Amino acid sequence: MGKQEIRYAAKVSLDKPAAEQECLHAIPSYGTIKNNEVVKIECVDWTGGQIGNNDSADDVRDVDLTKIHYLTGPFDIETAEPGDILIVEIQDVQPLQDQPWGFTGIFSKDNGGGFLDEIYPKPAKAIWDFEGVFCSSRHIPGVRFAGLIHPGILGCAPSPEVLSTWNKREAELISTHSHLDRVVAQPPNPQNVHAGLAPEDIKKKVGEEGARTIPGRPEHGGNCDIKNLSRGSKVYLPVHVKGAKFSVGDLHFSQGDGEISFCGAIEMAGVITIKFTVMKGGMEQLGMKSPIYIPGPVQPQFGPGRYIYFEGFSVDENGKQHYLDATVAYRQNCLRVIEYLRRFGYSDYQIYLLLSCAPIEGHIAGIVDIPNVCTTIGLPVDIFDFDIMPHVKPEKKDMGSCAYASS
Repeated sequence: MGKQEIRYAAKVSLDKPAAEQECLHAIPSYGTIKNNEVVKIECVDWTGGQIGNNDSADDVRDVDLTKIHYLTGPFDIETAEPGDILIVEIQDVQPLQDQPWGFTGIFSKDNGGGFLDEIYPKPAKAIWDFEGVFCSSRHIPGVRFAGLIHPGILGCAPSPEVLSTWNKREAELISTHSHLDRVVAQPPNPQNVHAGLAPEDIKKKVGEEGARTIPGRPEHGGNCDIKNLSRGSKVYLPVHVKGAKFSVGDLHFSQGDGEISFCGAIEMAGVITIKFTVMKGGMEQLGMKSPIYIPGPVQPQFGPGRYIYFEGFSVDENGKQHYLDATVAYRQNCLRVIEYLRRFGYSDYQIYLLLSCAPIEGHIAGIVDIPNVCTTIGLPVDIFDFDIMPHVKPEKKDMGSCAYASS
């Protein structure tokens, strides 16, 4: 007897507005998945199709950030109860056949920003074409690499108590950091509520109380953007409500450690194949307060000596000393790579985009030697079709341009 075909728990349309698709994001749930069942779940890209395959970044500049993180679900998982663990085994992730491309973007500081937004404030983007496991971009020539495809977001729904905790602590952060010239957190927003086809009174309640999906959170995971959470991985998610109410989306073809731009991975529409298993009483058994995961066996392979590692320290670009600040150190890593690759003809914006989505390896090397944290970025040299090793005298080439906004 042949193996039974895997069921689609949800399918999306690339031709229908995301806000009009019932599976994005239904209340109270879109469907039910059995314990130990394997299903396929389709997802639109995180913007719901706002970004086009073209040579202008006007769409990145004009993106509506109240219409982002269109997630598929939520799904009730049979037998899941508060206190359980939902084991999510990612068996496969692929682009949709009808959309074999993705995008990487740099948002302006006023529209989401990114890790280096004060230095590089202009909206920009690169389109990536998929060729099996590989990708390449007309906007960043001379580069080709295998994607480590993964979901940027997955998690179970919070309980009312957990949701209240999120809103309280993030509201406190907003109120105590008003002196900073930037958005530090996003409170609930009644505009363009993601509630599928729920009635207006439910949408109103979600708008007043619902958490934004922008950050990951310790109680459930969510938007963690972990590049190694790819095919073959297992994620152990805390369950806070009956049925778990699992959602997934924000699929990435590839991403570097840190996803340094706000739209920094290669964002795509795709289909993810998942096996769901309920671990009864798992939260107490594991003493779990936040998700854990076991990476799968799939990862781009670069041999020994095929990375160049750049060091960064807690001294910023203006020469100011900071105390054990890993953020400052990692920012310096990024700037060192930009300075290095600039010598080959790439623009700063092309390198910024590349650092966001190529499979760079980011590490904390030392975090105890006051006053400086030391962080590193490993740049895989074999993603380039020319030699970038330090012993090679750089030849500055015409590397074209990424896409920019018209103003």
